[in-house]
Amino acid sequence: MNWVPELPNSGKPLYLEIADAIAADMRAGRLKPGERLPPQRRLAKRLSIDFTTVSRAYAEARMRGLVDSHVGRGTFVESAETAGGRPDAVRGEAEDLTMNMPPEPTDPALLAKMQAGLAYVGANLVPLLRYQSTTGSEKDKVAASSWLSMRGMVPKLERIAVTPGAHPTITAILSIIAKPGDTILCEEITYPGLRAIARLLNLELVGLPMDRQGILPDALEAAIRVQAPRALYLNPTLQNPTTVTMPTERRLAVAEILTRHGLPAIEDDAYGFIPQKAPAPLAVSAPELIWHIGGLAKCIGSGLRLAYTVAPSGKDALQLTQALKAISGMASPISMALATQWIEDGTADGIRRFIRAESEARQEIAAQVLDGFDFDTNQYAFNIWLRLPTGFSRADLMGRMAGRHVGIMPSDAFTVTGPPGEAVRVCLGGQITRDRLRAELMVMASALQSHAWGG
Repeated sequence: MNWVPELPNSGKPLYLEIADAIAADMRAGRLKPGERLPPQRRLAKRLSIDFTTVSRAYAEARMRGLVDSHVGRGTFVESAETAGGRPDAVRGEAEDLTMNMPPEPTDPALLAKMQAGLAYVGANLVPLLRYQSTTGSEKDKVAASSWLSMRGMVPKLERIAVTPGAHPTITAILSIIAKPGDTILCEEITYPGLRAIARLLNLELVGLPMDRQGILPDALEAAIRVQAPRALYLNPTLQNPTTVTMPTERRLAVAEILTRHGLPAIEDDAYGFIPQKAPAPLAVSAPELIWHIGGLAKCIGSGLRLAYTVAPSGKDALQLTQALKAISGMASPISMALATQWIEDGTADGIRRFIRAESEARQEIAAQVLDGFDFDTNQYAFNIWLRLPTGFSRADLMGRMAGRHVGIMPSDAFTVTGPPGEAVRVCLGGQITRDRLRAELMVMASALQSHAWGG
């Protein structure tokens, strides 16, 4: 009850330092199994810090298996034999800053619910290590259907496939509907993964002009007549990287053109679950033509590597199953089981709501720090599309920001048509904290306000 941690001021977030101190004092014998830790408010007062920091620290220690909490009794130290699940520093630091990552959950109650979901996985671990259905069991598809219903979709289960992420799903779909040399239409600034897939399958991408409402219907109409494409790819909600969301009227116009020409489309709805009121998917207007991919990477967690895909028909879903079997074998049963459990117990929706709220907070930080700069954004996006001031090149900015802990990708990665402009995608998510994000954006703003090079 009288324990006070020694904090090394290591530069880590304070809640992690407290959790580390619990682990260190357990190893040193200063904390004995069964001992009760000080109440959170008391420890916060002793350390002169905010109560929520201590709450997060205790939640972190509980996730590591160092302590156990009992409502009305307190938090108690576990024994060395039962304490487990300690974070691996190597895994904790693993991060790909080239990807557009959502903010990571930090709410102690939500983290505890996420951890609890692993108990279900653990109880079924042996069967989850078997080869199973390529595109999910009926239980997983029912959960997928429930999740998709939040986007206004109610497809038959025979059309639903639980797939191993959007990227392999796009690859599989294009392998079904196109052959080498065919043309695929897309936004003129588009998801880099599509460009990589097109190169792999020897497909030609043709980018369509865009405005702040997405691709231009007239341009789509003209391209269909001139290019004779095999399909259209779209990322219509919080588009990566421009953050553009296609409004309902534009979606209806695009769906009408697709229907009139009988042109299939791939709707990559990676960010569709984040906004409070996103427009209905295009697949609702043209279900017989559109492959809808509701990825979980941006709204729950990219490490799950899952997407809920709706094929135009049951027959198409079977073709997708065969293509995915050749490409990836199956989606991970462990990931499927965890996602299904999180959907059933409400944890998935909690994560989605956290990402939404945290994205709004980070957008406010970006708006404050980058006031006066030219960038496109959306309150629910976790990136901005920044146009560089006259006289600055994206190569110069990338050089100045090298080694900084913020994900910046140049326009080269996204541009399909014409020369890349002097613009970059700046990711506001990932494991970076709000304070660190503010500091990094201030460094970037400073770099874009001076031509002096301090290297």
